[in-house]
Amino acid sequence: MRRESAEWFSAGRTAFSILGALSLCHLLNDMVQSLLPAIYPILKQAFQLDFRHVGLITLVNQLTASLLQPVIGYYTDRRPTPQSLAIGMSFTLAGLLLLAWAGHYGLVLVAAALIGIGSSVFHPESSRIARLASGGQHGLAQSLFQVGGNAGSALGPLLAAFIVLPHGQESLAWFTVAPLAAIIVLWRVGHWYRQRVHAAHRQRGHAPSHGLSRRQVAGAVTVLLILVFSKYIYLASLSTYYTFYLIETFHVSVRSAQLHLFVFLGAVAAGTILGGPIGDRVGRKYVIWGSILGVLPFTLALPHANLFFTGVLSAVIGVILASAFSAIIVYAQELVPGNVGMIAGLFFGFAFGIGGLGAAGLGVLADATSVTFVYKVCAFLPALGLLTALLPDIEPHLARDMRVAAPAAPTPSKPV
Repeated sequence: MRRESAEWFSAGRTAFSILGALSLCHLLNDMVQSLLPAIYPILKQAFQLDFRHVGLITLVNQLTASLLQPVIGYYTDRRPTPQSLAIGMSFTLAGLLLLAWAGHYGLVLVAAALIGIGSSVFHPESSRIARLASGGQHGLAQSLFQVGGNAGSALGPLLAAFIVLPHGQESLAWFTVAPLAAIIVLWRVGHWYRQRVHAAHRQRGHAPSHGLSRRQVAGAVTVLLILVFSKYIYLASLSTYYTFYLIETFHVSVRSAQLHLFVFLGAVAAGTILGGPIGDRVGRKYVIWGSILGVLPFTLALPHANLFFTGVLSAVIGVILASAFSAIIVYAQELVPGNVGMIAGLFFGFAFGIGGLGAAGLGVLADATSVTFVYKVCAFLPALGLLTALLPDIEPHLARDMRVAAPAAPTPSKPV
């Protein structure tokens, strides 16, 4: 049985079966995550919540999904734990069950926290395994891994519209099949990982050097975090309040608003798959430039568009903005070699945390003004993409070092 598992996961130099398994589990994990904001209109009505309470749910969920990630990544960089993924998914399962049966607002917050803890374990270790399975195509591997998550995020509103909305909050329990399936797959991924983890650790000291000082690395990481800030505050404004904006501005039904949210999140999933492979080919800095700053004209136009063009613009924004994150993660991992899990945890965690803080802050702003005003303010966030000019060009250094480190072709031996 163990040999069959190893053969089932083996896929040559780039282990596409492993990447596919991780992407599938990312889909299942983030589908459960996205069910939470997708049912905000239901929770808002059931518990008589205002926007501050809605924002607090997002804050609790994304803070628990963020604070532990760098710590877990740092620990597993030094002491890999192959079965931690399956264990972490158990927290997601528990949170989903509690959310289905929550009878008051406090239990909703606890459920949101448990779901967040599951993500805090899943993302840094999965990102490390994706890099290990990449066969050198690091951007492609990160894109394949992340597209599963974005596809899952897009499915949440669709499932909420057609299952949870007509059948009620308790129907969330039907979706426990998702984390249960993920636990099974991740347990098998853990076996594959255990077989290769010792070889991966022996290679830690052979990472290519980019020739930058610690101060330069710290400055570049700071710029990347600011870019993630701009990206995820804007994404929080859409993923949390887009349905309310459509209902308030265009008087559409809850189901129609959730379908619009599905279109936006589907566009985010499509954009994610583009960024990594393009970064592998043309350079990650160019992808970051085009993604963050390139979305600015569309975010500025969104608050002034009619319903049709709001849907079109949100899709365009989703595709362009989502293409940056894979490039940012891989760029940062190359800045700090040998700390793949910690960097993944730092950036995934920061993204979730800043998204949660942004959702809470934007909720307060929406209560004080309007949701439309929130989008007018957030429209300027992509202008921070100008800071990409401060990032060093590390690809030439890495390519040179990889050429130097590459083993020479063996000379044919003379016949004896």
